[in-house]
Amino acid sequence: MGEIGFLPAIVLPLQLVGLVAIWRRWLYVAQREHYLPGSTIRFAFRWSVAGIANVLAAVLLTVLALAAWAPAPLGVVSAAVLGVIAAFWPFGLSAKGMAWTARVKRLAGLAAAGAAVFLGLTWWWLGVRGLLAGLAAVTLGGDLVMDLAMRVAWPIERRLQRQWIEKARTRLRQVGPGVVAITGSYGKTTAKEYVRRTLGLAGPTMASPASFNNAMGLSRAVNEHLAPGTKWFVAEMGAYGPGEVRAMCEWLPPDIAAITAIGPVHLERFGSLDVTLSSKAEIFERARVAVVNADDERLAAHANVLEASGKRVIRCGTTPGLDVTVSDAGDSWTATIDGTVVEHIPKVPFATNLAVALGIGLAADVPLHGLAGAFAGAETPEHRQSIVTADGGFSIIDNTFNSNPAGAASSLALLGAFDGRRVVVTPGMVELGNMQAEENRAFGAAASRVADDVVVVKRTNRRALLEGAAEGSATVHGFPDRDTAVAWVRAHLGPGDAVLYENDLPGHYP
Repeated sequence: MGEIGFLPAIVLPLQLVGLVAIWRRWLYVAQREHYLPGSTIRFAFRWSVAGIANVLAAVLLTVLALAAWAPAPLGVVSAAVLGVIAAFWPFGLSAKGMAWTARVKRLAGLAAAGAAVFLGLTWWWLGVRGLLAGLAAVTLGGDLVMDLAMRVAWPIERRLQRQWIEKARTRLRQVGPGVVAITGSYGKTTAKEYVRRTLGLAGPTMASPASFNNAMGLSRAVNEHLAPGTKWFVAEMGAYGPGEVRAMCEWLPPDIAAITAIGPVHLERFGSLDVTLSSKAEIFERARVAVVNADDERLAAHANVLEASGKRVIRCGTTPGLDVTVSDAGDSWTATIDGTVVEHIPKVPFATNLAVALGIGLAADVPLHGLAGAFAGAETPEHRQSIVTADGGFSIIDNTFNSNPAGAASSLALLGAFDGRRVVVTPGMVELGNMQAEENRAFGAAASRVADDVVVVKRTNRRALLEGAAEGSATVHGFPDRDTAVAWVRAHLGPGDAVLYENDLPGHYP
């Protein structure tokens, strides 16, 4: 090792600024992707090919990182330039909105510790030259460093979570509510709200708030909100892979379990719809009653499997002849529940989710006569096809939460009912695995047949959406971000017009 000279003393701060800036972005990505190993590497690739500027910068950064190992002055200058570029790359990715939680701090500390060991070795091997080159490597490879840190942290975090889960297990035992668990590729949150209203007819009912649908969110909901006297606790359960739902049901065993739908949401993580189904179906293993959306072909087939195993199954949907069928009665819904007809249920969105909720009510022996009152004044869950009127007098259909093919088609049907100028603003749908391009192309085509204007936001699905939109008659526009698209809508729409905002990608997507 040698002493740090004048030129390296100038270069080191530049490198550290670049390292801190780019690492902060990858920490933000890690947080947005729920700290799943592999996520930062996956998004680094996406950003590396997001536009010519990012492509050229990625190539240049790679060359500079290699050149940083060369003797001075080439190595020193390369390290300095890399630090400057890294402070801004990937262009368009910001860490704005990242919360400095305890978990983020632990992850940052693990990453820093690993990098420090690596830098110590390069300094010991090549002196100052090795230190500068090592800093260039961990700066450019910040996504890899973060991924390795997440893999090391995974078992540690699980151990830290155990204390809160055990506390929640004890709380559940003390209060003793019946437990309803709901999962599905989509529709979970809406169905959960409908279940809360339905079961509320039978006694005090609490539902997990917002999208608290993982182990930590559910344990927090139990520990902080489950009050004595609660008759039913309704738990929304999300999953990104096999075993996750089973693990939650181990300490939160449901009496009644339901699946709302199986679709290509999170398909890039599950890999196939068969894996999606088997992973979601873990929710039935401990339940005494299984409630399924039998409009879904995969779930209808799985209901037969469950029934053959001896499980009580309640089939729900909009298809006649099911245990629970919801049908359109114009300005209200009519439900046929185990042969009993219930009329005048207020027209809440998503009939299949309502049917699943009523199926859960059937399993829980809820009195049917109060259903109409239970849904009186029910509001559409936020960002799930809620309709409001803008200051400019035009209507806004807000379906920006976690779009999926079925929801997108339903939203287009809503937009088609308006008579004025119709606009679709969308970045497309994500996490659809090998179906993503196909589904976005189909959505672009459908949107172009319904709308007068299709506004494509961001780069992630731009090509597929444009290819699809070319099949229709709509005028197509492209904007780099949602704010610019919203400004265009406000400038061009007026009373009688309508805009559909379909999905809203978080900031870590290009």
